[in-house]
Amino acid sequence: MKKILVIAALTLIHCGYGGEEGRILSGLDLLVRDRFEPLAGKRVGLITNHTAVTRDGRHAADLFAQAGNLQLVALFGPEHGVRGSLEAGALLDHEQDPRTGIQVHSLYGEHNKPTPEMLADVEVLVFDIQDVGARFYTYISTLFYGLEAAAEKGIPFVVLDRPNPVGGEIVEGPLLDLAHRSFVGIHQLPIRHGLTVGEVATLFNGEGWLAGGVKADLRVIRMENWRRGLFYAETGLPWIKPSPNMTDPHTALLYPGTCLVEATNLSEGRGTSAPFRQIGAPWHNAPALCRQLRAAGLAGVTIDTVTFTPVSLPGTATNNKHENRPCRGVTFTVTDPGRFRAVTFGLHLLAAVRDLHADSLVIREAGMNRLDGDSRLTRALIEGAKVEKLLAIARAEEARFIERRRPYLLY
Repeated sequence: MKKILVIAALTLIHCGYGGEEGRILSGLDLLVRDRFEPLAGKRVGLITNHTAVTRDGRHAADLFAQAGNLQLVALFGPEHGVRGSLEAGALLDHEQDPRTGIQVHSLYGEHNKPTPEMLADVEVLVFDIQDVGARFYTYISTLFYGLEAAAEKGIPFVVLDRPNPVGGEIVEGPLLDLAHRSFVGIHQLPIRHGLTVGEVATLFNGEGWLAGGVKADLRVIRMENWRRGLFYAETGLPWIKPSPNMTDPHTALLYPGTCLVEATNLSEGRGTSAPFRQIGAPWHNAPALCRQLRAAGLAGVTIDTVTFTPVSLPGTATNNKHENRPCRGVTFTVTDPGRFRAVTFGLHLLAAVRDLHADSLVIREAGMNRLDGDSRLTRALIEGAKVEKLLAIARAEEARFIERRRPYLLY
């Protein structure tokens, strides 16, 4: 078993501008500050996308290519690509990065995991991508397969850590049943896991979840000055949309709950300026839903009626549900992130629409199983169970996961 090493980026030796002023610095910021010393002399492969920037907006791929003490030999792009130009589900071809000229290997589509051929010249594999803190966001699946590939080849895997936008304290939702494992649910995490990507990698590695129980030589370059209770809007870091429809930190707060709408015939707001912040359909009784959700006393959120029309937005959202048809719906504003529980909200939302529109709402069982991760929850939702039963199923294993994750917390 190889040692798991956490690099604190010489915080005690170098006070630096981050430590002195209390600003949050990402793993990339600290790597740059320390002149790439942990990677010196290595041939590096970088799994990254457009979110991997320093506080002053410099991209990781450009910085690695310009570093004089390492050689960037390969780039690996997740869903949406290295430069973030592709909409959800679009396939990335293998290509050269136009800015650096480095070969880009796609990790979305034909290959979700780096192949031995892709890693032929790589001595260390680095991961730097901003996640959003939900199990079904595909970047942690890319993390899993990159970690596994590095372990199998016997090369170090380095994570440049970044904040969890929805905080590191709140955990919500059922654990994934491995019967529903997919690229939008890679392992036994709850929907909202409350971990940074560095902590997710440490958990994957430490729990022996990689194929055959292999262990990676994992290093995490931790952030400086980030605290678990912080939400992204409090970090002072620039928000770069991790995907075309993750428009702002507010959307990320709602996403672990409202993304469940994707497994129904309700619009989740794709094709509008507020995806995942509003839902609706042409047949929807929005005022009745608004009243029902308000009566539930859900904390930390306001609910209002809205009318919207999804349209095709090339590069952002195409082939949207109810495209070019006016939808009656409801819109949500998180007013207190510390009290708001997104998964609880999402289950209240789905149960209320189901009760109001039993003749119109379609819940796609296989799709919901992939998202909520628990067929018991899906069946209860479809069969009309009261929301209290849905919440009991969703919360049943939260405490167990909180204990499981405890040894892997880095902050």
